[in-house]
Amino acid sequence: MGEPDWEGVKAYVLAWLGRELSPDLHYHSIQHTRDDVLPAVERLAALAEVKGEALLLLRTAVLYHDTGYIEQYVNNEPVGARIAQETLPDFGYSSDQIAAIAQMILATSMPQRPGNFLEALVCDADLDSLGRDDYLITSHNLYAELEARGAQMTLKDWYERQLNFLSSHTYFTGVARNLRDAGKQENVLLLKKLLAALEA
Repeated sequence: MGEPDWEGVKAYVLAWLGRELSPDLHYHSIQHTRDDVLPAVERLAALAEVKGEALLLLRTAVLYHDTGYIEQYVNNEPVGARIAQETLPDFGYSSDQIAAIAQMILATSMPQRPGNFLEALVCDADLDSLGRDDYLITSHNLYAELEARGAQMTLKDWYERQLNFLSSHTYFTGVARNLRDAGKQENVLLLKKLLAALEA
C-alpha cells in the first residue's frame, strides 16, 4: 500500500466545501477550514515537532472537521466523521488512519473532549482565533451566521456570551497556550471595553 494522497484529498474536499457549504455559513465557511484551521494546526504541529504520519492525520482531520455542515448544522461532527470514513479509502488511507481521523473530528464537538495529544491539537487549532488579533472579525462572522439561522440576540448579548466563553476557555496543549494565551487575554479586555461602550 502506498502513501495516502494528501494533495488529492485536499483538492477534493476543498472543492466540495466551496461548492456545497451554505452561503449563510459566515463563520463555518471554506475560509475557516482552508485559511484558518489548517494553517493553525500546521503551526501548532511544527511547534510540537509533530511530523510524518501524525502530521498527515492532523491535516486530514482538519480538512474534514466541518464537512458535516454540508448535511446538518447541529451535531455535525458525526456526519463529518462518517464522510471521512466513506471517502478516505479512495485516497489510500488505511482503516487505522481513518479511525484516528474520525476520532479527531468527533473531539471538536463542543464542549471539546480530546482523548489524546493529536486530538487536542485539532481542538486547539479549531479555536486558534480566540487568541489572535483577527478575533473580533471571526467573532462577528459567527454572530452573523447564528443570526442568519434565526438566533435572536443583541450585539451586547453576543459580547457577553463571548466574554464568558473566552474567560472560561483553556487551550489543551502547551504549544497553543504559549502561542495564544496572551492574545486571548487581550481579546478578553477588548470585549470588556466593547461592552462598557455599549453600556455607556
